[in-house]
Amino acid sequence: MSSKSFFNFKYGISRKSSTPKKTPTQSLQTSKVGSRMFQPDVDEMRRVFNKFDKNKDGKISKEEYGAAVGVLGSKNTKSDVIKAFQAIDIDGDGFVDFDEFMQAQKSEGGVKTGDIKSAFKVFDLDGNGKITAEELVQVLRQLGERCSLESCRKMVKGVDADGDGMIDVDEFMGLMTRNMKLA
Repeated sequence: MSSKSFFNFKYGISRKSSTPKKTPTQSLQTSKVGSRMFQPDVDEMRRVFNKFDKNKDGKISKEEYGAAVGVLGSKNTKSDVIKAFQAIDIDGDGFVDFDEFMQAQKSEGGVKTGDIKSAFKVFDLDGNGKITAEELVQVLRQLGERCSLESCRKMVKGVDADGDGMIDVDEFMGLMTRNMKLA
């Protein structure tokens, strides 16, 4: 796990398979977006930070970070989580405040398209290269979001540029980078 990667921190993800298999998500390698870097909107970063900060004390503890990583079924080991947390906890006080959270993001140069593609894989539960409303509602509920299937269908429809009723990686990339500027 990249010690400071925004999406790894945000989602606690690093989906790795011990045996590589060819799936439709292989198209993620050739997405139209390429390998650009994006700077996320500060308001979006604040929302992400607040999701991790369960007790709303203005800082993320190791336990809060570990819990958020666990909710997503991450395969990261406890030591991976600790290493990532320690890399982000610049002042070593055992907590990550918003400034450290933002610094960790900036030190990587921005959000990499590969990180966004990894986030896509979290939502693409069946690995078919598309996110359905059913997959979206399932993952959002795991993240603690209250979301009905009907509202997820509306979200998908709002992003679905090709009209197939699902979100592909390019549509997801557009959604995730809509409020970001190129780094």
